[in-house]
Amino acid sequence: MKTANDLRQKLREIDHRGYPAYKDLRGEYDFREYILSIDHVQGDPFAAPSRVSVRVGREQAGIPADYYDTSYKRVTLQDHLTRLFGAQIRGGAFQAKGSGKSGLLCASECGQEVLERTACAVAQGVVTVRFEAGFPANGRTINAGELEKMLFRILPECVQKSLFYKNIDKRGLKAAIELCEDQQFIRDNLDNMGLCAFIANGSVLPRLSGVSEKPMKGAVAFTSPASMEVTMELPHRGAVRGMGIPKGITLFVGGGYHGKSTVLQALQDGVYNHIVGDGRELVITDSTAFKLRAEDGRSITNVNISPFIGHLPNGKDTKHFSTEDASGSTSQAANLIESIESGSRLLLIDEDTSATNFMVRDELMQRVISAGEEPITPFIQRVRGLYEDLGVSSVIVAGSSGSYFYVADKVVQMKDYVPVDITEKAKSAAAQFGDWEAGGKERFPVFDEKRAPKQNPALVKDDRLKLKSMGTSEILLGRDMVELRYLEQLKDSEQAAALAQLLKEAQCRLMDGRRSMRQIVDLLEQQLDKGGLESLFEHKDVRTSLARPRRQEIMACINRYRKLFF
Repeated sequence: MKTANDLRQKLREIDHRGYPAYKDLRGEYDFREYILSIDHVQGDPFAAPSRVSVRVGREQAGIPADYYDTSYKRVTLQDHLTRLFGAQIRGGAFQAKGSGKSGLLCASECGQEVLERTACAVAQGVVTVRFEAGFPANGRTINAGELEKMLFRILPECVQKSLFYKNIDKRGLKAAIELCEDQQFIRDNLDNMGLCAFIANGSVLPRLSGVSEKPMKGAVAFTSPASMEVTMELPHRGAVRGMGIPKGITLFVGGGYHGKSTVLQALQDGVYNHIVGDGRELVITDSTAFKLRAEDGRSITNVNISPFIGHLPNGKDTKHFSTEDASGSTSQAANLIESIESGSRLLLIDEDTSATNFMVRDELMQRVISAGEEPITPFIQRVRGLYEDLGVSSVIVAGSSGSYFYVADKVVQMKDYVPVDITEKAKSAAAQFGDWEAGGKERFPVFDEKRAPKQNPALVKDDRLKLKSMGTSEILLGRDMVELRYLEQLKDSEQAAALAQLLKEAQCRLMDGRRSMRQIVDLLEQQLDKGGLESLFEHKDVRTSLARPRRQEIMACINRYRKLFF
């Protein structure tokens, strides 16, 4: 292996030459306490920055082995180191001068959630971090002296302060690891306690703003109603009390701006662990929970929506339903069936983002329009069977319809951000209002959910298949755009970038007309478990930063690909 001195000598040899001479630097260099790897060199100073990585050996890093002896602790450790390294390296950005992206230093930007990323990997105590660097130039002429400053002065200091256990804030890292053990304890015990979610007392659910996920200052802290309060004996925090949301059907009601949707937002984000200080650290939701909503205009391919939509006027088959432009009700029906196919055990539903005719038909409408004239069986008639027959619970936010009082197991009113258990009051009012005649007691219909997609031949033939992600809104596979904007639990642009890679992997390698959607996603998850996100790149040559999405979003992405063949 070449040494740091070899790199310094090479820099001095190529100084003032044309920018392409930088490509001669590719390779690994021993800096004694770590290995520097120049993995990809940008074509010119205005192009996407160069990709660089640092590998610190186990002895040098010195991280206690019990901080990465389980997958969830390893992911938390990686997340914590990514944040430390990112803070250090951003502080060193543009200290080196030049044209274009000269002097740029950047690493993955982490949000409030703890996600597995390619930005940092810990394997048997060896720490690898990946980042981007803008190799300096004057015009398009190499300025090797400025790159030497970056690699020999700025970078070593960043590595020392963030990747060596002896130099970092040990209490901060310990707090992160202990928190993740407490979070995992709650997640592991939800099922045994008959719960689908838990919100600890004292949690801060409101966010700072619509564009900031940080906690709102001065917000009302969450306090569980006594009737729903449970105690969790956590490994580190000890006894923690909070609201246990039971399996079944839970309804959140209340006036506008009183906190209903804020609770639902916290629950849908509770499928992920959150960092210390987020306010929602101990808001833990069943990891398979899916935010169900209407999605006008989405593509649907070969989905059996007949439990909800039948006898369409044009005679269209709803057992193998396909459309390029779904309505609100057909899209919500397809989203629900696909979520079941993905293994979701909990649906999270907000009245405001649902198709009204999918959710409920009031008594007056039923009297005027007979059941034979209405192709839609509303969700209210299926929600009980969904739980009792399929084991899928529902948490529903409603502000304008009391019909769900009849079917809910628990009714919680949000009043000034404080939850109040009004189940008895709601049931009493429903009984006085009259018997509910909308059905809801029949079993959930048996339906076929085994779909076996085929390859798109055009993708397999394309040797230079283009992949691109636009935030969390869209990805591009070849020439085809896949809409992701309504997948509300997709939290990070690097997750979307991973979905592009996973969709390519599924299309080009796994879809054969025999494997079901579940089997395809199972194989993708097994690949990620065994080889990490790096396995999505040939020879594990990581070309872009990725974060791991859940299986629910993986399957949802595949389902939204408009050239899905069966």
